[in-house]
Amino acid sequence: MLSPIDVLREEVAARLAAFDRREVPPVGGVRRAAVTVCVLEDPGGVPYTVVIKRASRGRNPGQWALPGGRLDDGEQPVEAALRELAEETGLTGVEVAGLLDDFVTDSGFVITPVVAFGGRQRPVADPREVASVHEVPLEWFLAPGVPRWEGELLQMPLGPSIVIHAPTGAILWQFAEVALRGREQRVFDVVQPHWTRT
Repeated sequence: MLSPIDVLREEVAARLAAFDRREVPPVGGVRRAAVTVCVLEDPGGVPYTVVIKRASRGRNPGQWALPGGRLDDGEQPVEAALRELAEETGLTGVEVAGLLDDFVTDSGFVITPVVAFGGRQRPVADPREVASVHEVPLEWFLAPGVPRWEGELLQMPLGPSIVIHAPTGAILWQFAEVALRGREQRVFDVVQPHWTRT
């Protein structure tokens, strides 16, 4: 008999396989990045995903994000996403369930979101890049008022002090709708706040 997390992993993988993912073709001059929506299981069996707060220096200082970063030369998006996940949180040996739509940022990056499952590992922040790691139960993605809108700006309120905007918020909204709820949801037109455009 499958455990609840195994059932969830199979459901998410099936939904992502059926999803008509939109990919930005590789072309010269386009800056590419990849991130991981990594689903883990706490000691009580509750599934959660990891969000990070960026260190106060470097790219996007102090912002909420998913583990991820730029592709190295010759690197594929899934490879880059998992490398960055390991570097920033120490999570390794994860199982890829599928991919969401590429998201084109206002700063000219194409971000490929990878959805993966990592069992009962515990994330540990790399202090050079990550100020803190936060565990967000998947049920919070499905709560009333998530997402919410402040004018034209999407907000993902995922905890008492966690409010995430696009692009990360847009990726997490699509994850909630497509992977968790099994709905069709596009997020390419979600507006980014000015402070995320670096």
